[in-house]
Amino acid sequence: MTDKLTVTVLGTGIMGAAMARNLARAGHTVRAWNRTRAKAEPLTADGAHVADTPAEAVRGADVVLTMLYDGPAALDVMREAAPALRPGAVWVQSTTAGIEAIGGLAAFADEHGLVFYDAPVLGTRQPAEAGQLTVLAAGPLEGRAVVEPVFDAVGARTVWTGEDGAAGSATRLKLVANSWVIAATAATGEVLALSKALGVDPQNFFDLIAGGPLDMGYLKAKSALVLNEQLSPAQFAVDTAAKDARLIVEAGRQNGVRLDVAAASAERLERAAAQGHADEDMVAAYFASFDEKRAD
Repeated sequence: MTDKLTVTVLGTGIMGAAMARNLARAGHTVRAWNRTRAKAEPLTADGAHVADTPAEAVRGADVVLTMLYDGPAALDVMREAAPALRPGAVWVQSTTAGIEAIGGLAAFADEHGLVFYDAPVLGTRQPAEAGQLTVLAAGPLEGRAVVEPVFDAVGARTVWTGEDGAAGSATRLKLVANSWVIAATAATGEVLALSKALGVDPQNFFDLIAGGPLDMGYLKAKSALVLNEQLSPAQFAVDTAAKDARLIVEAGRQNGVRLDVAAASAERLERAAAQGHADEDMVAAYFASFDEKRAD
């Protein structure tokens, strides 16, 4: 098969839109669909065709890439697309769906003759826009010649975790990675909140740990978003991070592990969302350290 493909992107939020643009820039024919069409419309400037329905979007596609809110959303949209899916097409499932959902998604793929790849990505808005995501992928060897041009267009690196997408090995690794991201972000917010409460200049803390084992570029980058009031547009939104935190907690629970930090982080994120920060960057969980009346 030629390395120029017809790729359908279902879900054009922060990540999906960036992935669709990079696919178009790589020379692939791109079709896009989003539940709220207005979010997909800007992709026409990049040469993508915006479809009215999932079925219209997937008709004749070599690859269908889903980047939706969660596993149930991905399954619902694929069911809408089902009448037009081509047997033998590749399904790149990049939604952070959680372990429980993977089996149902893979079963749908098998029922419709699709080649299933469990392929969540690691990265936020900026690396997505730059085509510098890390793709975590699991799926059969015989289909990789088709998916590799897709992964190369959206990412700088592909980490293969197995040959059976249904086993969810890529999703498992993504949850482990996101557990660290969420914990680090929660700690960042609490450091800033405690600094404010105690009258400590955060820069004094950054200087204190500079160059040592506690220093961390991520801490400084996320802190800057709060200190410079640059929480929008989000790199990774509060609402989505809360969903991922709950998936992490549930994955741990089902495997006999209690994840107290992830559970507390989920609560902080949900509290920040209730205060009106749902669409801001996930470090806006900082505001959950204060009473709602002080959140501004």
